[in-house]
Amino acid sequence: MSFIRRNLIKSMRFRTLIFVTILAVIPPIVMQLILSGTVKHFLVEQRVENLQRQGKMLCDNVVKSNYLDQNYSTDSNVSVVNAELNQLAGMYDGRILVIDSNFRIITDTYSMDSGKICISRSVISCFKGNDLSEYSGKNGYIEITIPVKNANSDIYNGVVLMNFSTDDIDATLDMLFSRAFIIECIIILVSIILAILWSKSLVMPFKKIEKTIEKISDGYSDEKIVMNEYVETERLGEAFNHMLERIRKSDESRQEFVSNVSHELKTPITSIKVLAESLLMQENVPEELYKEFLTDINNEVNRESQIITDLLTMVKLEKKTEELTISQVNVNDMIEMILKRIRPLAAKRNIELVYESFRPVIAEVDDMKLSSAISNLVENAVKYNIEDGWVRVSLNADHQYLYIKVADSGVGIPQEAQEKIFERFYRVDKNRSRETGGTGLGLAITKNVIAMHQGAIRVYSKENEGTTFSVRIPLTRIKGQNVK
Repeated sequence: MSFIRRNLIKSMRFRTLIFVTILAVIPPIVMQLILSGTVKHFLVEQRVENLQRQGKMLCDNVVKSNYLDQNYSTDSNVSVVNAELNQLAGMYDGRILVIDSNFRIITDTYSMDSGKICISRSVISCFKGNDLSEYSGKNGYIEITIPVKNANSDIYNGVVLMNFSTDDIDATLDMLFSRAFIIECIIILVSIILAILWSKSLVMPFKKIEKTIEKISDGYSDEKIVMNEYVETERLGEAFNHMLERIRKSDESRQEFVSNVSHELKTPITSIKVLAESLLMQENVPEELYKEFLTDINNEVNRESQIITDLLTMVKLEKKTEELTISQVNVNDMIEMILKRIRPLAAKRNIELVYESFRPVIAEVDDMKLSSAISNLVENAVKYNIEDGWVRVSLNADHQYLYIKVADSGVGIPQEAQEKIFERFYRVDKNRSRETGGTGLGLAITKNVIAMHQGAIRVYSKENEGTTFSVRIPLTRIKGQNVK
């Protein structure tokens, strides 16, 4: 058991560690994936806007210096424009082509294709007055085409085609994300350390439970678990303490039951032994005394037999495998038979036995067991009643339950004893119970039988004012359902 408990605690710590680590790792990774695309998109847009702005300034200088028609342009103007082209190309590690209206490349900053013809979709579209920009993340470049417009007309007589590498943007992003990766590793490391510390504090209350269970394994302990660290552990501690209390009460009940059984079985035997020894010690005992002593011995034997019979009945009813023999029973007839059998006992003490039936009641019950349970209630009402008293038995029903009440004018039951009367061998007045021949098992058997019928029994009583037992049982038996 201790091995299993330790494994459970280790498993909880491990799952907590994994959970916290996942929480620490996933958000930065997701954030990095989102930011990588966002930041790169932002940097590329900024680069395109900047290049378009500088490209338009360059186109203005091309127009002002008659750069496209160098026959009408001075050498100084051509040199200035060439310097601007080379400066812009060198600044952004790119290539700039200046194309005239005949699609001829006038200038190539790479000095590779000057004088050649350049016809492309973007150049043709640009001659129609469209500024174009294209970014290729796969190839790592930005291409921008800007039309050159004659200042005195609406005719586009040239194009400036710029192609720039985005390697510097990628390098910047790599540097940023490498630093971000270092920060992520630090966050993960710190999170793991915090998770280890937190998991230790998290399982601390469960270690208290483990120690308490170990103490219980060695022998019941009166120690209670106090866990106020969290709401959940506090509730768990309360539930565990409640369970321990029930175990203790069950153990006390078991010990008391064994003690009571031993006492109840020993008492008749002791009486028989005393009576038998009394006869053996006397000589020439009169026949009348023999008969008296043998009558007493016979009564004690009957009492012993009754106790054993009730014990066997109790044990049988408490077995999980015990089943009821269910049939359609006329409850009115069943109660009338019970009262017919008990009327002679009531007549000896001049006790009025009244039966009230409000309607015919047919129910699915075990006739024999339920009859025995109700008989116990009525017999007790007669036995523990006052002289010239009364007992009223009533039967009623609705669409779901049948209701049986057994009320008497007897001595009543003290408030503090009402919760214990259904316990085995419990007696409110031991001397009176001995006189009436009770074994202390009747109400325990009755409660078990009613519980097997998915019913409930309640007691209402005041001292010297009588007692009422109220029984409720479903008319139709539903398998697997228990009524409390």
